[in-house]
Amino acid sequence: MGEKFLTHYQVLGLARTATERDVKIAYRKAAKIAHPDRGGDPALFRQITESYETLVDPAKRNAYDKSYGAAGRSTPPAPTGSAHAQAREGYRGSSYGSSARAGSTGFSGFNTHRAPEHSSTAGDPAVYFPPYEGPAQGEVPIMPRPTAAQPVHGAPRKRGLFGASSRLAREARTAQLIMQQVLPGIPAARLINGLTAPFNSGYVDHVLVSGYRIAIIGSMLVPNGAFRWDGSTLVHGSKAVAPPQLLPATRQFQDLFPECNVTAWVCVHSNTGNLFEPVIDYARGTDPDGSNAVNVANAARFTREVKHFLASGPSPNVVDLHVLDRLLGGMY
Repeated sequence: MGEKFLTHYQVLGLARTATERDVKIAYRKAAKIAHPDRGGDPALFRQITESYETLVDPAKRNAYDKSYGAAGRSTPPAPTGSAHAQAREGYRGSSYGSSARAGSTGFSGFNTHRAPEHSSTAGDPAVYFPPYEGPAQGEVPIMPRPTAAQPVHGAPRKRGLFGASSRLAREARTAQLIMQQVLPGIPAARLINGLTAPFNSGYVDHVLVSGYRIAIIGSMLVPNGAFRWDGSTLVHGSKAVAPPQLLPATRQFQDLFPECNVTAWVCVHSNTGNLFEPVIDYARGTDPDGSNAVNVANAARFTREVKHFLASGPSPNVVDLHVLDRLLGGMY
């Protein structure tokens, strides 16, 4: 039934906005069904109990949300190699989403379904999964529809003592670029700003998701001139400039969201404000076309390539509420 891919919220049939009282009610109803003394499965009962113990404790629940629901979940390892994008897309057909809803009418945490496959384009109106239409009586959606329909969530946040103003300016420039150049053409795309990195104390500037593709995005500002990208550093004359280290977070997000293709992008801004600068020359095999784990490009090429990356994925007009809900839980 795909239980190993369910979050603690989905195990108990709750939305992330559930109150402590909601958690206790859902646990009691689930325990009655799954308790070994009533003929239930001991393993399932342990999973329900673990979910309850995490969500009923405010500190544990906050840490769990910031881990994107990683604790207690078992996911297949992300494939590696030069064909990583094509391979990861294959996980889409073997993973599960849950139609668990929050409410006080009963335990519904194991009503699992796959997102529907249908012919669609990125320019089509957004389709929500699970759908908002026709919920069972008394059930509450995973998140309010206005929240799901909101194209931008969160904002760049001040952190650290040094260089905060320049970092915030870079992030704001990238966010504005995405809002102006990417979101209007892809109604299902959602931009989430200011996320904690999984499993450590780091941060991720932006995450852009549409359908079953996720782009992890960082920013950098460089001086005027021509650069060369060799796959690990930007070379400017005799100087090497290291981009943000996005590969660890990309791999972690891929493990957390095996149903998605997760790829990283670094948007390189020039201090001239010209989207076509800086000019970047690419070594063989490092073109930012989405086939690499980390792609580096100036603003103009970044918007072109990231739009193609999102639009060419399966069901690009789907807003998967399970994916979006977990990403929103990771905002700091």
